[in-house]
Amino acid sequence: MASETKIGLGLAAIGRPDYINIRSNTNIDKSINAFKNNAFKVLDEAYNLGIRDFDVAPSYGLGEQFLLEWNNSRNHKDVSLSTKFGYTYVANWEIGFKGKHEIKEHSLSKLNEQWAISRAFIPSLDTYQIHSATLESGVLTNTGVLSRLFELKQKHQLKIGITSSGTEQIKIIEEARKVAFDGKDLFDSYQVTFNIFEQSCYKVLKQLLSKNKAVIIKEALANGRVFRNGQFKNYQNIYDYLEALATKYNVGIDAIALRFVMDALKPTIVLSGASLTDHLKQNIMAMGFELHADEIYQLKSFAVLPQNYWQERSNLEWN
Repeated sequence: MASETKIGLGLAAIGRPDYINIRSNTNIDKSINAFKNNAFKVLDEAYNLGIRDFDVAPSYGLGEQFLLEWNNSRNHKDVSLSTKFGYTYVANWEIGFKGKHEIKEHSLSKLNEQWAISRAFIPSLDTYQIHSATLESGVLTNTGVLSRLFELKQKHQLKIGITSSGTEQIKIIEEARKVAFDGKDLFDSYQVTFNIFEQSCYKVLKQLLSKNKAVIIKEALANGRVFRNGQFKNYQNIYDYLEALATKYNVGIDAIALRFVMDALKPTIVLSGASLTDHLKQNIMAMGFELHADEIYQLKSFAVLPQNYWQERSNLEWN
């Protein structure tokens, strides 16, 4: 079944041993070799299933390295890769690391440092992004950083994008839309959290799409919160409805959640965050059906206040 939205693969959970998510199986081999072998299996399966868009970042542990090695060894000519600058992975593959796993820095020196590595993705590199742009970091008014991004855009024919998280996503997007050079918008791509629970950006994302901007959706499964979990008592009626839809369409909850994003918003890409081939196969089943209008309406009604959503997310543990 044709769809306006493509499914891409994000490597956040593939490239590092711990990740903010609700995992059903934590008894896995967390050695670097095991993760690399699994990453290649997932990437191969993704390509075989028709996925051509792959998203990574320096803070995804060894994600960039895995993706680069895979891409070079497979020599596919039709993939589109995206990466970012602004976060540095500091957990050093320490299982159960207690401190901050990644540190944000939106400076020009960090941009140049990380670009020196990420540029190896050329010519497959399609989009280069500011990782989790915020108003507080000042990156959207940092003329040095913005000018350098414009230079990279012109020199390498890249799309320049931002990713955003948190309660101020709308404000961040609006500020990014103001940035222009030579009368042309700097940012071509916006990677944003949008899902059954977090729908606050709907209107601004539809505006971006109407302006032919790329809209990439991350965390469509709400870091695993779309699956029944006794920890979230207030979601039990939502779980009942999701499970009823999953039974009706003979797919998993993940496919319902992804399909909601595809039908309600119609973004350019929705990212699967699958870390195993079995999960990826379940995710891709979202391409095989469409939700009815009344079902989309009902799922839209499950949106929660952004403050509550992001507080819940901040309470999730790295595992």
